[in-house]
Amino acid sequence: MKLTTAALLSALAIARPALADESPHQTVDDQIVVYGRALDQVGTATSGSQGVVGYADFENRPIGRVGELAENVPGLIATQHSGSGKANQYFLRGFNLDHGTDLAGYVDGAPINMRSHGHGQGYLDLNFLIPEMVERIDYTKGPYHAVEGDFSSAGTMRYITRARLDRPFAEVTGGSFGYWRGLLAGSTDLGIGSLLGALETTVSDGPWVLDERQRKFNGLLKYSATDWSLGLSGYTNSWVSTDQVPARAINAGLISRNGSIDPHLDGRAGRVALTFNGTFGDTTLSAYAIGSRLQLTSNFTYFLDDPVNGDEFRQIDRRGVFGGAFRHEWKGGTVTWRIGADTRWDRIGKVGLYRTVAGAVVSTIREDRVDEYSGGLFGEVETSLSPNLRLVAGLRGDAIGYNVRSDLAANSGRGSAGIVSPKVALAWKPGDGVEFYANYGEGHHSNDVRGAAITIDPGSGTRVDPVPVFARSRGAELGARLERSHFNASLVAFWLDLASELVFVGDAGTTEPNDASRRYGIELALFWRPVQGVTIDGSASWTHARFRGVTTGQDFIPGATPFVLGGGISAKLTTQLTATARVRHFASAPLIGDGSQRSQSTTLVNLGCYWEMGSVRFGVDVLNLFDAKDPDITYWYASRLPGEPVDGVEDRHVHPVEPRQVRVSLRYAF
Repeated sequence: MKLTTAALLSALAIARPALADESPHQTVDDQIVVYGRALDQVGTATSGSQGVVGYADFENRPIGRVGELAENVPGLIATQHSGSGKANQYFLRGFNLDHGTDLAGYVDGAPINMRSHGHGQGYLDLNFLIPEMVERIDYTKGPYHAVEGDFSSAGTMRYITRARLDRPFAEVTGGSFGYWRGLLAGSTDLGIGSLLGALETTVSDGPWVLDERQRKFNGLLKYSATDWSLGLSGYTNSWVSTDQVPARAINAGLISRNGSIDPHLDGRAGRVALTFNGTFGDTTLSAYAIGSRLQLTSNFTYFLDDPVNGDEFRQIDRRGVFGGAFRHEWKGGTVTWRIGADTRWDRIGKVGLYRTVAGAVVSTIREDRVDEYSGGLFGEVETSLSPNLRLVAGLRGDAIGYNVRSDLAANSGRGSAGIVSPKVALAWKPGDGVEFYANYGEGHHSNDVRGAAITIDPGSGTRVDPVPVFARSRGAELGARLERSHFNASLVAFWLDLASELVFVGDAGTTEPNDASRRYGIELALFWRPVQGVTIDGSASWTHARFRGVTTGQDFIPGATPFVLGGGISAKLTTQLTATARVRHFASAPLIGDGSQRSQSTTLVNLGCYWEMGSVRFGVDVLNLFDAKDPDITYWYASRLPGEPVDGVEDRHVHPVEPRQVRVSLRYAF
């Protein structure tokens, strides 16, 4: 992101209250370039694993899908096992987070995770974001921060969209497999602030044998004044899905790697959101109203449950989400007090599971209407025990109430639950640009409240026990951070216990609570500017993940990737030409509890070249440069193809990475 000096000072004031002496920017060709990763955290951060990415960090970066924005967070991987409009699968700190069960996300203060969702608890869909309109991501990891509530045990991402653009622009991108994207964006001064607008459309057939026929439309309007902003966004998407397929079908030549078993799978999604954010002195306020819908037709086991009509099913979720948050801070000498509150109401008009044949609904398995409401309160004190030693202690309380109205009366019910979570942190600064951290905290994720009210399994008719509303997490972390004028690095060791692990169940197409778990590991992140115009960033994470209370050797957590590596280099080769190369790798992971079945590791390299002259920018992205044949995601479960035994066949089910593709973009700034 290239800024004037005034705009730079404004951007840095938003990013954090004050700066240390080290500069987070470079001057390249008489233009100031701001790097979010270079913003100083020593003296303000309370853990070694929190940070900021944004501004120029997002420039000249080849990405294949919107969800890969999340990979700017060190140690996080975003994959996909279905159509482009579905939420990504996320991996962080040894978690297979499914679609977001322990990873919290926010955009301009509004939550992204969906509670008691039709496809999965904590459903975290980033497809409504326009990447060029994201200014920065503030992230934390672990349950150590009092401001963070539900779904934040592994981490939290807070996306902040831009308030203005330097110049309006139009961009068109074309690429392999029928990919086309158009973007029109600009901003203008209006009244006491500025009005930003952006429109995006994407169409794509995808690399699959079954054309994806994706049709996506995005829009954003945002009015920003000095102390407040008001945003309106809209999103709609439709696609044909190629889900994970059994490896035996590929090996036998029944289908190709990019083939499908059921040609009637698809999805539709939509979202409308109104957000408000304001900062008035030491008080910040936010409010939001969101309308969301999702329809997914899937078939993971083919003919296992119904040898005649097949196992195809549809999930529907339609809801409104309303809420807001309040924060206030008092500073006095060596002590700072912070208090805050947030509230949320999910009014779910329909959340249902249906049997389908050839994409048409034939019966209802379960259909509900749900009201789920919550409130959270937190207090935190930060004090200087000495000139170089800070103590932060906090306490957070959360409560959830619900009213489930099911088509089966036995599964209807009301209830409520609460949880209190303490947090504590120490930060010691022995010298300029060096800080050490120690953290302990407790947190939680909420479970689907339909599971808290259930007594009868609607599929089998058998009696089942309800699950608790909250699953507690406990964690600790030791960290170190080094900041120099052109080099930033952090190293942390962490431990996290979770009271209930959510694990994917193939024959249900959903997740269910499982045994308690424990994870411990280390993470390294760095950002280096060796010479003017060159940046290098990298991260590596190793995690040991096991169930607790389970026989040793049977305690592997399916999908818990033990090692993740990511990074890249960007170099301004001439005054007009920039080249970027990026790599992401995640290691083989256990697929079942005894670890006897494991996924293959995955390594992808992307390359981008960008040429700018005046108002024109020309870009070429090569995704999956070496045309890797690795899996994007792998599961192990039983499924049945026509002619196979009625009990099915246990097998790997894989969704491959997309093959090498080229995308060419042309941007004109007005």
